[in-house]
Amino acid sequence: MAGNTETVYLKIEQNVLVREPSVTLKDIAKITCTNRPLINKMKQIKVYHFQTPANQSKKKMQTEVFSVLKIIELIGQEFPNVEIQNIGEKDFVLEYQPKEEAKWLSYLKTVAICILIFFGSAFTIMTFNNDVGVGEVFMDFYQQVMGTESDGFTVLEVCYSIGLFLGIMVFFNHVGRKKITHDPTPIQVEMRTYEKDIDTTFIENCGRKGSSNDVD
Repeated sequence: MAGNTETVYLKIEQNVLVREPSVTLKDIAKITCTNRPLINKMKQIKVYHFQTPANQSKKKMQTEVFSVLKIIELIGQEFPNVEIQNIGEKDFVLEYQPKEEAKWLSYLKTVAICILIFFGSAFTIMTFNNDVGVGEVFMDFYQQVMGTESDGFTVLEVCYSIGLFLGIMVFFNHVGRKKITHDPTPIQVEMRTYEKDIDTTFIENCGRKGSSNDVD
């Protein structure tokens, strides 16, 4: 390969999760070029090794911030005749989580969150209805149309309740595990935005502190 330069395309996402403490290039990046044997060798390059402090649980997640320049430097040390074209992130977060969370614990958290959301949403809807006086509006409207006083449980209240339920289902684009359309749900969009903001903030904080893994 002497005298020849191979062009390798490198792509790394902003957040990378690994399960093993010893991290190689194949664990964090997608790489491709026309030289398949070269790619197979590059995938074995050691990127980082997580060390668990003596006073810390081995199950605790650890996080490191890397600059893609550091990865390019590591590749260049092993393969000096390789030209790297980065088509991914300039900086990324590497998370080491030794073990997946137990399923029963995930289910318990999900149930707890659902309960909180249910009662929180119900309280919000009730306070909103009281603030804008929906009950009084329905009573006045019913009396004007029907000519008699409302007892508080009429077709207006029933239709309003059904419409509220259907509106929530359509807005959140979910019925059980099935989606109404193929579009991402509002919750999925907000979660991805939240995750991206966290990664960006973490990267910027580490950059200011000088604690990210970068070239000298």
